[in-house]
Amino acid sequence: LIDAATYSELVKIGFRRSGVFTYRPWCDTCRECVPVRIPVAAFAPSRSQRRALARHGDLIAQERPLYFREEHYALYQRYQLARHWGGGMDNDSREQYAHFLLQTHVDSRLIEFYEGDQLRLVSIIDMLDDGLSSVYTFYDPDLPGASLGTYAVLWQIAQCQHLGLPYLYLGYWIRHSRKMAYKAQFRPLEALNHGSWEPLDATD
Repeated sequence: LIDAATYSELVKIGFRRSGVFTYRPWCDTCRECVPVRIPVAAFAPSRSQRRALARHGDLIAQERPLYFREEHYALYQRYQLARHWGGGMDNDSREQYAHFLLQTHVDSRLIEFYEGDQLRLVSIIDMLDDGLSSVYTFYDPDLPGASLGTYAVLWQIAQCQHLGLPYLYLGYWIRHSRKMAYKAQFRPLEALNHGSWEPLDATD
């Protein structure tokens, strides 16, 4: 099994976690999956990101054990159907959901966010030696005027700053992927390029 220290080192060189599996994409003719991270000390929110903070500032965050909850799974299904229909995960069973998000060999946290009595957002994050890794976030896809995905990243940045951790790892960014374009809105952003972390502009 991979322990927490080894996992932290693997994330630094571009690995990612899905359930109990740690992996790095490697295709013979493609290098489009670029690991990215936010150096949180230098981060300054944009105007739209400040609006997201204001819009969702009344959300209440609470850490919960990595247990299956029907309410979480129902929100996950709604999110997948609305945002990733036809991608394969929109038909995930309860068992597939649990394997993907609730099984881990490292220090993982589940954070749920409520607005009043309504569950709006769930994030899975991993604790690393030098930061947090944003594993997966799903949220209410039907809330008018919401910026819940942006808010989740901003909340994780704030957690890094509070804990004195220098980086928030956002997984992979693909230049021509519309669904991953949001990651490039968090500046400054660093990309792992030929073994070195550099400003994302250097790899554009």
